[in-house]
Amino acid sequence: MIKVGLTGGIGAGKTTISKMFKELGVPVYIADDAGKELMNTSAEIRKKIIDLLGEESYNKDLPNRAFIASKVFNDKELLEKLNAIIHPAVAQHFKEWFKRQTYPYIIYEAAILFEKGSQKNFDYTVLVSAPKEIRIKRLLKREDSLKREDIESRMDNQWDDATKRRIADFEIINEEIEDSKKQVVQLNDIILKSAKIS
Repeated sequence: MIKVGLTGGIGAGKTTISKMFKELGVPVYIADDAGKELMNTSAEIRKKIIDLLGEESYNKDLPNRAFIASKVFNDKELLEKLNAIIHPAVAQHFKEWFKRQTYPYIIYEAAILFEKGSQKNFDYTVLVSAPKEIRIKRLLKREDSLKREDIESRMDNQWDDATKRRIADFEIINEEIEDSKKQVVQLNDIILKSAKIS
């Protein structure tokens, strides 16, 4: 079974593109969602995060996401330590999920893929991109009402598209929905053909 890693910067629309693949029948594993779920349910992760960031990290056994974000997004060292707690747990969770899949290929969606050197774990990688201003506009519309400075700070913590483009096997430029759908259908055909050959 082919493994496809899908990534993109904040606001690029990874989840929108993942949903399009899902609609075509492709199993999609969303690493960020799995990480959130494990933060909610794993007592071991909860203890490690409280040890790292303090008691305020959790309210009644649920993560205080605003507090955690405020601590880590301007502190790369702390962010790396937080990722070192969550990422191994997500990797194990993914392995178990992957064993249950039967489709010719799966998509693993993650915000940080190339930054961790994880592309080596996948047969193909896909970069979802969009111009910076479009990404900022999308994020400003989100319910969590981020400020522009917060968005730009988060973008600065991620590699830029030019760097990711040099590593990615494919790119979906996600500006217009209908155009994005066409790109997804084309890429789905390419990967399915590749799965048959292999």
